[in-house]
Amino acid sequence: MNLLRAPARFILKLFGWKLLDLPQHPAKAVVIAYPHTSNWDFPITLLALAALSYGAQWFGKDTMFRGLWGPLMRTLGGVEVNRLERTGFVERVADEFRRRENFHLIIAAEGTRSRQAGWKSGFYRIALAAGVPVIMAVVDYPKREVGLLSSIMLSGDENTDMARIAACYEGRRGYHPENASPIRLL
Repeated sequence: MNLLRAPARFILKLFGWKLLDLPQHPAKAVVIAYPHTSNWDFPITLLALAALSYGAQWFGKDTMFRGLWGPLMRTLGGVEVNRLERTGFVERVADEFRRRENFHLIIAAEGTRSRQAGWKSGFYRIALAAGVPVIMAVVDYPKREVGLLSSIMLSGDENTDMARIAACYEGRRGYHPENASPIRLL
């Protein structure tokens, strides 16, 4: 990742993007990406990860990993998920957090680029089960900012936790702001 840091920073700067980072990264965290309203979020996020030398993994729907794209997606930190099957996913990921010394996992909390009634609860349940903080990440198109905003430990009180997360994302807009889902768990 370090070899890509300078070129990624140059590309982001060339296109007018400001890189956001935390003063310190916890050893383990669930990273939520919001808003996720465009296919452009993915390449911009990959550039930001390289620019920050942030070795996070990310979840993507299994169809992204088919054919020739599969090996590339895995090399870029992708972990495929079949969203249609119930597989004990939350506990498996929580076990992975307990097993590793360093682990950051990016999840698009909305689960899709189109507007939904709220967020999927997987990120929340994983962070609580693993006892790790949640880092809020953003691709804010009007401000041309990409990166990490803040880190919180969840209390287990959904309403309080989601209000804190919503406050962090206040004023942040995606490429298609009308597609951003309200910040609440389904």
